[in-house]
Amino acid sequence: MAIDLAKHLDTEIISCDSRQFYKELKIGTATPTDTELAEAKHHFVGHISVDDYYSIGQYEMDALKKLDEIFTEKDVAIMVGGSGMYEKAVVEGMNDLPEADEENQQKLLSIWENEGFEALQDLLKNLDPDYYSKVDKDNPRRILRAIDIIWQTGKTYTENLSTPKIKRDFETIRIGIDAPREIIYERINLRVNKMMENGLLNEAKNLLADRNKVALQTVGYTELFRYFDGEWDLDFAVEEIKKNSRRYAKRQITWNKKLDNVNWVNYDNSLQEALSLLSNLPI
Repeated sequence: MAIDLAKHLDTEIISCDSRQFYKELKIGTATPTDTELAEAKHHFVGHISVDDYYSIGQYEMDALKKLDEIFTEKDVAIMVGGSGMYEKAVVEGMNDLPEADEENQQKLLSIWENEGFEALQDLLKNLDPDYYSKVDKDNPRRILRAIDIIWQTGKTYTENLSTPKIKRDFETIRIGIDAPREIIYERINLRVNKMMENGLLNEAKNLLADRNKVALQTVGYTELFRYFDGEWDLDFAVEEIKKNSRRYAKRQITWNKKLDNVNWVNYDNSLQEALSLLSNLPI
């Protein structure tokens, strides 16, 4: 739908899928194909490596700069992707938080390696129970980021997030595609099968040496690493990918339903409904 909208509106696409940023994760993140990328100009797809540090704050600045460039020639841009915090950072702004502290990152990674991820979860729970009650507890990036900021500022992450944000100089129209949960789950299962057919197993195998990097703490890779370790057989690992993808989708649905001003369109008529919606707006 994003590609068709971009073509119809003669504009460009900004991806806010935080895993499609990584050029090594093409299959496991369902990165747009070369054909799809050629249909409309895309930004922030495969532009960094798993070896690169790339924070949500850096993405916010880069995406706003790119939007400024697009808006010099176009009245509208399309943003698409599944990472809600990254979309929110661009649309609403992030609080003025410091960049990651390298020394803190090393300490946190050491805790993770020696005591396990649960130790980091417990640490955040003690430092900021309010944020801990809301955060996606299975997302290492969020857990690491929150603790780092608490250590740097001496304030809870909740207090840091309460700082007022600068208003954007563009309007946002949020369009969400609505589908029955059984359809979403069916599509997820088919998508995972397609990924396996396209070579996800080999892609994951080539990334074994990078398995501890934050980018690889991602559904589709963590399960296959356990297969390579001999812990699971392949069929079970694939079923776990499907199960964990469904869980992630459930969290995305919850996140999206809480957003303000989402215009929901039906999955089986999404483009036509989106175009009808936009035709009634001053763009």
